[in-house]
Amino acid sequence: MSLYHLKTGGELATALQREWLLTNGCGAFACSTVAACNTRRYHGLLVAATLPPVGRIVALSRVQELLYFPGQDQPLELSVNQFRQRVHPRGYQYLTDFDLGHRARWQYQAGPAAVTKELALLPGHNVVCLRYTVRCDQPVELHLLPLVALRDFHHLRRGASPDMNVSSGQQQAMVTEGKYNLRLLADSGQFVPKTEWWFGHVYPVETSRGQDDTEDLMAPGRFVFPAGTDSIATLWAGTEDLSAFAPARAAPGAEAPAPQPIDVRSDDAPPPLALQRLLHAADQFIVQRRRPDGQAGASILAGYPWFSDWGRDAMIALPGLLLSTGRFERAAQVLLLFADYVSQGMIPNCFDDYSHQPHYNTVDASLWFIHASFEYARLSGDHALFETQLLPACRQIVAGYSAGTRFGIRANEDGLITAGDASTQLTWMDAKHDGVVFTPRHGKAVEINALWYNALCLLGDSRAPSVARSFRTAFWLNAFRGLYDVVQGSHRDASVRPNQIFAVSLPHSPLEADQQRAVVEVVQRELLTPVGLRSLAPSDRGYRPRYAGSAAQRDAAYHNGTVWAWLMGPFLDAYLRVHEDSPAARAQARQWLAPLLEHLDEGCIGQIAEIFDGDEPHHARGCFAQAWSVAEVLRLYKRLEQQP
Repeated sequence: MSLYHLKTGGELATALQREWLLTNGCGAFACSTVAACNTRRYHGLLVAATLPPVGRIVALSRVQELLYFPGQDQPLELSVNQFRQRVHPRGYQYLTDFDLGHRARWQYQAGPAAVTKELALLPGHNVVCLRYTVRCDQPVELHLLPLVALRDFHHLRRGASPDMNVSSGQQQAMVTEGKYNLRLLADSGQFVPKTEWWFGHVYPVETSRGQDDTEDLMAPGRFVFPAGTDSIATLWAGTEDLSAFAPARAAPGAEAPAPQPIDVRSDDAPPPLALQRLLHAADQFIVQRRRPDGQAGASILAGYPWFSDWGRDAMIALPGLLLSTGRFERAAQVLLLFADYVSQGMIPNCFDDYSHQPHYNTVDASLWFIHASFEYARLSGDHALFETQLLPACRQIVAGYSAGTRFGIRANEDGLITAGDASTQLTWMDAKHDGVVFTPRHGKAVEINALWYNALCLLGDSRAPSVARSFRTAFWLNAFRGLYDVVQGSHRDASVRPNQIFAVSLPHSPLEADQQRAVVEVVQRELLTPVGLRSLAPSDRGYRPRYAGSAAQRDAAYHNGTVWAWLMGPFLDAYLRVHEDSPAARAQARQWLAPLLEHLDEGCIGQIAEIFDGDEPHHARGCFAQAWSVAEVLRLYKRLEQQP
């Protein structure tokens, strides 16, 4: 089933501006532009997860596709490569249509030949399948040249490597370097070995980000398929044995299974297209990860193309990705995984990309875990699992924060949580570069204490009323500015940031009703955009309108004006709360949510970006697919679809 269709008209700009993404549920993915021209270091037809769901390598970068007709000196080439001074070849001129669902499909009209290319990843395996259907009224040969990178997905390959070895057979080849290998297998035709290096591929997105942007790729040879009036050629590529999959199974010939269970309405009617799209987007972040005892588990990747599974992101995204869609078994697996890793009252901020070791350097992830656990119990009704396994972990967190844990995280004399020092970044606003902390928020941060109060209320802790009083005393500024962002002793940071919205959006608010309304009003007035909330008010002298430039420039803007899509969720929760979920408020909330639904057709087709520029036209930036962005849009879409 195709969820998205794009007419390209043979125009390069149209096909380069849009990206696509496919995933396999184990951390591996495929992504590129609609033109099939790689513009990022992370683009590739197989980005394999060698240590699922991490340890990712760009194994197969792309495939050069050539059509040879009798009597013609030069082939027609469907491929597109970006070099420093030119684009070559110019296969985009033959591209007419692109479709995306659980597979990607390109349609070309190249001279007398109509070619359909389909690409699918095999769920649970580091294997990609490419199928070409060639329709032509004269003989034609299809030549496929795999371009191999076989490198860590964060780095680029430069220079011809003497350590890359090629072994081959009639319809297969294998490229090996060190501990990595890429296997290639065709269902027909012949493999013609000839090692060549293609130098100087340029990735413009990396150029714009101030990163190294040039790569050299190796072609081990070519697969040659004779084609007639209606021929099919299939090429498999993977980092594992392909004999179990090819050539018997032509995966792209049939639709891949949809995420299960998909949300079904009471009348068994198909979900609206917008909901189908959001469900498909949500499923791409759910991955397998083994628990410490070896049991099957699940986690949530924070974003594509470069993030792994982060505790904070997973706990914020879980209600939208899994609970709102009724996927309670998967939600339980994610929560149990992180419960296994509770240490000194903390869940991991992230797992190492190469060793799986947990890193504990966040103050809010553990509090979001408590929120997600109670939401699981409320929505699933699975009180047995909650009482026996999740609730003890929640109590460990509260005990750890009360007694004091890593990074100076502790309950102060007034009952509020303080954390960190001038060198640490423990909240979600954690940008730091070369030792420079761009948003120092050590001390008592407003959203941390909103989460703390919410956790105490959920657990029935007797300290909750006094913490609420301390919260109002410490953070209330005035009706025009709402709440202080951070309190450090006698210093109070009055920057208008979105963090104060959580004092209204969470199930339990420490604020009085008039204070809640004031917070919503200031956030709406100063921070609301069509694609989320700004991270700092434009009136602030530290405001950065664009997220661009070098790594240092981007980090400086990351939480100082940049718009975050996921914050639309808590803002709409808070807005609906202070307006008592009225029909007018719900109608307004739907209007505010609409641009993010429209964004599914832009940027990376079928996904919602991590961030956007603070100033109009709010260009998408950062990760082109972000879990909590999708999760909060899906959660609010579901809430607004239901009767109040």
